[in-house]
Amino acid sequence: MKTTLPLLLLAACPLALADTPACQARSGERIAPVVELYTSEGCSSCPPADRWLSRLAREPGVVALAFHVNYWDSLGWRDRFATPEFTRRQAEQRAVNGAPYNYTPQVVVQGIDSRDWHARPAPTEIAGRPLVDITLAARGGGYDASVMPRPGAPVRLAAWWAVTEDGHRSAVAAGENRGETLRHDAVVRELHPVPAWRGATSLQFAPAMPAQAGHPRAVSLVVTDAATGRPLQALRIGC
Repeated sequence: MKTTLPLLLLAACPLALADTPACQARSGERIAPVVELYTSEGCSSCPPADRWLSRLAREPGVVALAFHVNYWDSLGWRDRFATPEFTRRQAEQRAVNGAPYNYTPQVVVQGIDSRDWHARPAPTEIAGRPLVDITLAARGGGYDASVMPRPGAPVRLAAWWAVTEDGHRSAVAAGENRGETLRHDAVVRELHPVPAWRGATSLQFAPAMPAQAGHPRAVSLVVTDAATGRPLQALRIGC
């Protein structure tokens, strides 16, 4: 769900943490896998992918994201997590990930369409050394981040923030999954792009939606190559 609140792109310098926050994280020497699932409660082949992503989301260092699309809503069941924004994102990302058309369930790993996700080991690690360092800290209801490119990083970087929730359940009363109770984790509730920049920078972000009791929330920052849209490094914080 997109907010109209502006994202603040600050001066291009590392973030100085004057007072140490209670919750913070730093990226390390491994590239965090960014795994996107495009799914729908109206799709009978999606629940196995939903369960697969739920297991993957519990892996430390993995940024798992379930984008619910709305083009199944007209077939009998309206997915309460689906948005036109996520449907547009799936279509726009075809230029990056190589998918020939929109489909569900679709798994995208590091910006690449992965049709054989169910037949391969779960992507818990990406080969290579990161080209970007990220620091992420929760502070006063919002989040501060610093992004520091390493040697060899693209000249222009971009990013996006994602707010996800775990532990949702839906009793489906119509459509292809009629009579099923579906569980969802890593459900994307907010998605906010950050315009491209050059060099090191500091970012600030505040979720538009309040946290919900019983649905643990995480905030992820994904830094990409501005030219290709492919993820370079990502970091998730669960507070």
